[in-house]
Amino acid sequence: MSNKLANPAPLGLMGFGMTTILLNIHNAGFFPMDSMILAMGIFYGGLSQVIVGIMCFKRGDTFGTTAFTSYGLFWLTLVGIIVMPYMGLPASPAGFMAWFLVLWGIFTGFMFIGSLRYPRAKQVVFGSLTVLFFLLAAHDFTGNSTIGFIAGIEGIFCGASAIYFAMAQVLNAEYGRTILPVGSPALAASAPQETATA
Repeated sequence: MSNKLANPAPLGLMGFGMTTILLNIHNAGFFPMDSMILAMGIFYGGLSQVIVGIMCFKRGDTFGTTAFTSYGLFWLTLVGIIVMPYMGLPASPAGFMAWFLVLWGIFTGFMFIGSLRYPRAKQVVFGSLTVLFFLLAAHDFTGNSTIGFIAGIEGIFCGASAIYFAMAQVLNAEYGRTILPVGSPALAASAPQETATA
């Protein structure tokens, strides 16, 4: 029997991408927050990415472990922030959510720098996610609805880019050739041998 481990990244990217699109459809003002978004945040965006992060650890993938585990726990934390006030716990003070988003933007900015060693499609995911966090923070700081709408649209793009990268990895691996291009790394000379993971 083969001991070769499957690439868990597409699963994590799909959990991230689909949940991000749904949340940002809300952020753009098209639909209110509902149980569907929260359930996706707990299970597909949250638990699935934590599981993928553990799988990346098994493969010796530090970047994937850090990224997927962190963003999985981000989704679980976000659901907790939304739901816990309805359980009698105090809500965050006005404006404090913006600082939460700033911290995640800083973290993602560093992860974007790390992504420069990987395919362009991965860079787009982390680059657009960095922009998204800072746009959402700006919206929370200012209360400006236009910024919120722009953040929502940008977030839909970010989620779609993650879905594209996930499906590119699945299809390219299944067919043994490029079905969906992902682009070469910006730092190709120093890129790791395994560039499929996210």
